[in-house]
Amino acid sequence: MIELEQEDPIPQGDLALQITALPRETNGFGDIFGGWLVAQMDLAGTAMASRVAGGRVATVAIDRMAFLVPVAVGAQLSFYTQTLEIGRSSIQMMVEVWSDDPLSSEWRKVPKQSSSSSPSTAVAVPAPYLVAEPRRR
Repeated sequence: MIELEQEDPIPQGDLALQITALPRETNGFGDIFGGWLVAQMDLAGTAMASRVAGGRVATVAIDRMAFLVPVAVGAQLSFYTQTLEIGRSSIQMMVEVWSDDPLSSEWRKVPKQSSSSSPSTAVAVPAPYLVAEPRRR
């Protein structure tokens, strides 16, 4: 079993994406939009799910996410992913976001979940694609 909650947490999984939060991604209060952060999480999760699936995937669900701390402009965000389950037609990925705040030099987990729930997870399924058949003459 994967230990998902720890007293002294460290990032779980593999580093999938690092990006700096820029001013263009802020709301009226100067904090980074939660929707932008979710989009970056989706990019990190689907990139790793695509590697596992060996092809195209699409996110069909994101479960149990709460933002307890704002993300400041200039924060260096690191996205860690871990495969939790591989089914016949789905892959469940855990995506964690860690922030290195430039003002406080604090390293913290951004989307925080309660101890009764799992970390932010996304379920990706292979995307449909067309198979070209040779033309018959």
